[in-house]
Amino acid sequence: MASAEQQLTEFFRQLTAADQLTILAFAEFLAARSSPGSMALSTEALVIPEPEAIERPPRESVVAALKRLSKTYHMLDKTEMLGATSDLVATSIMQRTDAVIVVDELEEIFRSHYKKLKSGEHG
Repeated sequence: MASAEQQLTEFFRQLTAADQLTILAFAEFLAARSSPGSMALSTEALVIPEPEAIERPPRESVVAALKRLSKTYHMLDKTEMLGATSDLVATSIMQRTDAVIVVDELEEIFRSHYKKLKSGEHG
């Protein structure tokens, strides 16, 4: 059976970057609570990767854009954006919105969530 530290490491590796930050913040809280004045963990130690540079092709479909943006922003928890992206896609289909406009809005959603993750406003 694996040690508790090994198990924790395995679980940690399976988490999104945002959830890893949450775990680090909680660990910092516990460390500070159990031994005041000791050196606590810093959430700044976790490096959030830069988005992958994937060029937007001309006349990209909404579905292709979602796939591209998911690869570009692989570090994001897509479930956090599910409501905004699915509402946008559904509305665009019902209103027959130009795909270019929808893709622009999807890019802004992903960019915004990435900025929040980098600034520590996740969750």
